[in-house]
Amino acid sequence: MTAACVRIESVTKRFSGHTAVNRLSMEIPGGGIFGLLGPNGAGKSTTIRLIMGILEPDEGKIVLFDSPRNSRALSQRIGYLPEERGLYKKMKVLDHLIFLGETKGIGRADARKRAQAWLERLGVSDWAQKKVEDLSKGMQQKVQFAGALLHEPELVILDEPFSGLDPVNAQVMKDIVVAIAAEGRTVLFSTHVMEQAERMCDRIAIIARGEMVVNGTVAQVKEDFGGRHVALGFTHDKARAANILADRALIARVDDYGASAELQMADGADPEQLLAALVREGVGLRRFEVVEPSLHAIFIAKVGAEAATAHAGVAA
Repeated sequence: MTAACVRIESVTKRFSGHTAVNRLSMEIPGGGIFGLLGPNGAGKSTTIRLIMGILEPDEGKIVLFDSPRNSRALSQRIGYLPEERGLYKKMKVLDHLIFLGETKGIGRADARKRAQAWLERLGVSDWAQKKVEDLSKGMQQKVQFAGALLHEPELVILDEPFSGLDPVNAQVMKDIVVAIAAEGRTVLFSTHVMEQAERMCDRIAIIARGEMVVNGTVAQVKEDFGGRHVALGFTHDKARAANILADRALIARVDDYGASAELQMADGADPEQLLAALVREGVGLRRFEVVEPSLHAIFIAKVGAEAATAHAGVAA
């Protein structure tokens, strides 16, 4: 494994009697994309703020780049997109990016050149001389994303980077994140959208109630979860499948999406038994496939529906 870019050792953080992060330990290796996953209120944003040095741990320690210096002293090596987007709304877009570049030690002329290149890459160059407040929220997010990358950081930390973006702009930013990782840089991003993490991440950690629940490569996490899983797509007559899907001697768990479902077979049950039962009942199928468990299914099984909703409204 590549040497750790970030090492978190038994870190705890409390706020007024609430433990947001509880004895958390993990390593983020250099290079690739690491997903920090969890329900709302799990402690994701608090963990990121601890890594950034915005908050100090009550217990434990965090080491970046194997350096004795703290994250603030290493800020020129880090790019950060916070969950709470924050730009100076009265500044012009280009001036804002130049300012952000200068705060990272880039000369003004170089910062201007880099800012113009990023605005072009993100498709907002026509807005360079507009005030930030004139941009849509999605465009403002792209500008702040550019500001986090302008100085070519070794470690890129993105807190819910795709939140609020339409599919086209989310794809643009996703492609850039993947390209950054391909260059050998490290990307840490937090999300509660499992599909994003499953498509993009090399490694993941799932936390709930501030504690580690799952940690490892995506392939390893799926292998460790085990079981046999089936993806179903229905064409019609799904109601005829109700009794079959409720048979716990055949199916251990059902993740029902309405027109489709992901199932975990019960111990000793065979997918062919399930298929035969569905055909016998006349259930219309457009898909029947034995699959790996999805991160979504693992997330629900490990975190639980109760934990996934218990922290609604609590700061992450």
